[in-house]
Amino acid sequence: MVESKPRIITIPKITEDRGNLGYVESGRHIPFTIQRVYFINDVPGGTERGSHAHKKLQQFLITLSGSLSVLLNDGSRTEEFVLNRSHQGLLLPPGYWRTLRDFTSGAVVIVLASEMYDPDDYINDYDEFLAWKKLRTVTA
Repeated sequence: MVESKPRIITIPKITEDRGNLGYVESGRHIPFTIQRVYFINDVPGGTERGSHAHKKLQQFLITLSGSLSVLLNDGSRTEEFVLNRSHQGLLLPPGYWRTLRDFTSGAVVIVLASEMYDPDDYINDYDEFLAWKKLRTVTA
């Protein structure tokens, strides 16, 4: 099932004197099977990441350390999510232009992805993204 709207999901957490343990299970906490996992870290101050959209890839972003802002644009409006808690993640459906920015020093983000890497799934030009969104609206 592909979600249509981005949203914050609280991750189950076991809290003990020895520390916390958070976990995510495919199909239970996130609505897709995890096909790929990668992480983003050591982002220099002032640097933006992303600046692209996906046609079918779903993602779940968790900030393990530090914080960042995720700007999401659906072709007509922009929404901002601040990720700064390791027990919450952002479910990101396909069809959103995303920009990751405002990384704090030492920020570490893990990304769970619904698909293997496919360069054909990326839209790297914003005008091309808008045309793709318009075409999807017309054919829907």
